[in-house]
Amino acid sequence: MGDVTRQPGGEDLSAQVEMAKKRLEEAAAAASTAEKRVAAEIEALEIDLEKERTRASQALEELRAAHAEELRREREAKDRVIAEAEGRLSEIETQAEAAEKRIAETEKRATEAEGAIGDERARARESAAAWLRGQVEAIRREAGRR
Repeated sequence: MGDVTRQPGGEDLSAQVEMAKKRLEEAAAAASTAEKRVAAEIEALEIDLEKERTRASQALEELRAAHAEELRREREAKDRVIAEAEGRLSEIETQAEAAEKRIAETEKRATEAEGAIGDERARARESAAAWLRGQVEAIRREAGRR
């Protein structure tokens, strides 16, 4: 057997083989190009994904910082309210103590006044009794003269 390209059907076969090789090379080149393009797209997607992760991480950190700041402000506000309430409570307790002292003083004065009133009543009764005795004496003298 000889050379395939010299036979009349061999030339056709050789052309087909060459065409197949050419198509295979073109397909391989297209596949390589597609592979490179896919690899570039994957790399771009990975870069985008990393950027998004970075943004999400930054956003999360900003949210955490904002939340921490909000909690700090709320604690400060709560502490202020508590301090104001404690101050007001202290004022109320001071006022209550002063009122209790005034009540005790008033009760003492009332007791003293009741004692003074009792003393005055006793003096009034004694005075009335002395006057009545004087009247009785005067009536007896008057009756003794008649």
